[in-house]
Amino acid sequence: MYLAVLVIPVPETKLETYKAWAKNSEAIFKRYGCLHIMDGWQDFVPRGRQTDFYKAVDAQEGEKVVVSIQVWPDKATMFASEQRMHEDNALDVEGEIPFDASRLITGCFESLSNL
Repeated sequence: MYLAVLVIPVPETKLETYKAWAKNSEAIFKRYGCLHIMDGWQDFVPRGRQTDFYKAVDAQEGEKVVVSIQVWPDKATMFASEQRMHEDNALDVEGEIPFDASRLITGCFESLSNL
């Protein structure tokens, strides 16, 4: 398994807009081979002394931190699918993106276990 992880600052007032955006995104990614997507809305996120989720995305007053995890079969599938999504314009967004994408952070990880 291969994981793509995103950390996103989302205004509290845009929770429903984010849910709709995430549902649409999930359908697109699954069409291109993503096995599973899980989104988490901030519940208990402590502030750190040196670093934390808030600092990582420069969260502003009134924003919540969202974590999104995409599960792919493997790295090659994810990167090939991403290329095809761009070629097909599948990621072209209609309407409002419910967060400041310039502060989104992302990273990809090889799975250490498949619990």
